[in-house]
Amino acid sequence: MTLITVIAANLAEVKQHMAEACSAAGRQPESVTLVAVGKGHPAERSRAALLAGQRVFGENRVQEAEGKWVALKQEFADARLHLIGPLQRNKVRAACALFDMIETVDRPQLARALADEFARCGRARDCLVQVNTGEEPQKAGIAPHAADAFIRLCRDEYAIPVRGLMCIPPVDEDPAPHFALLHDIARRNGLAELSMGMSADYPIAIRFGATLVRVGSAIFGDRGPAKAG
Repeated sequence: MTLITVIAANLAEVKQHMAEACSAAGRQPESVTLVAVGKGHPAERSRAALLAGQRVFGENRVQEAEGKWVALKQEFADARLHLIGPLQRNKVRAACALFDMIETVDRPQLARALADEFARCGRARDCLVQVNTGEEPQKAGIAPHAADAFIRLCRDEYAIPVRGLMCIPPVDEDPAPHFALLHDIARRNGLAELSMGMSADYPIAIRFGATLVRVGSAIFGDRGPAKAG
C-alpha cells in the first residue's frame, strides 16, 4: 500500500474509536478534535495525512516544526498547528509565527513573553495552560494547586486568550484520575477546551470530557514505517 493509503486507514481507525468512545460517553463525535502528532516523523507523513483530510496537527519542537510546516502550510492553507511541547522564551517569536495554538503555557515568564509577542505582531494565538497533574518534577506544567491563580494571571494581567487546559498523566499511573482533575480545574475556571489523551488512552480521555486528543503512533507508527490500519 502507498503511504497515503496506510495513513488514511490509520486515521479512519482512530476516528472510529473516537466515535465509539463519544457514543459510550453520550457525546457527539464532532465535540472532539483529533490532533495528529507528527513528532519525529518526516514531512511526507504529515503531508499524507493532509491529503487524507486531516487538518489539525501537533508538534513538540519549534525547530522541527519549522523544517516541516513552513512549506506544508503554504500548500495547505487551512491546516492548523498546535505546539504540544515545552516552549522556551527564546523560541516564542518563532512559535507564534508558525503555530495556531500554544498548548503548553506553564509559567509566568512564558505568559509575559507570549503577551509581549502578541502585542508586537498584532495577533494573539489561542493558548492552553499545561497542568502537571502528577506533580512530576521532571515534567513541565503548573502544579494543580497553583492552576487557578495562574489562569487568572494569564487572563487578567497578560490578557492571554486561555481557551482551556492540557495535561500529560504519569506513564505508570491510571490516567482517569488525572483527566478528572483537569476536567474539574477547567470547570471551575469556565474553560471549554481540554487537551488530554494520547494513543494509549484517548478513549478514556473522551469519557472525561476531552475536546482535543493528541494521537501520534496510532496514525504515523513508532517513528519507523507507518503501520497498517
